[in-house]
Amino acid sequence: MADTHKILGQQDPVAATLTALYTVPASTQAVVNVFIANRSAVATSFRVSVAIAGAADANQQYLAYDVAIAGTITAKIIGISLGAADVIRCYATLATLSFVATGVELTV
Repeated sequence: MADTHKILGQQDPVAATLTALYTVPASTQAVVNVFIANRSAVATSFRVSVAIAGAADANQQYLAYDVAIAGTITAKIIGISLGAADVIRCYATLATLSFVATGVELTV
């Protein structure tokens, strides 16, 4: 089993649009950290969800839902364990947030 540490995904989502940030490749597991940076001085909010095997959006998938983030602040969610085909999605109320997924992929 090979471990690969890297940037897994980056997004600058359109306002109020749920967007895929990272999908785990086949035959792979991942441990992921998500960083959310507000590039504006204006406060806003964000959402982060995990869809098992890429399932359609559903309430039970949310790790963070309409979490307030002040201007020019970075938030983080760390240690998300994922299996093959799982998808992390992100959402920004305003188009001023950057989402970055980092972590390790474990090939099985």
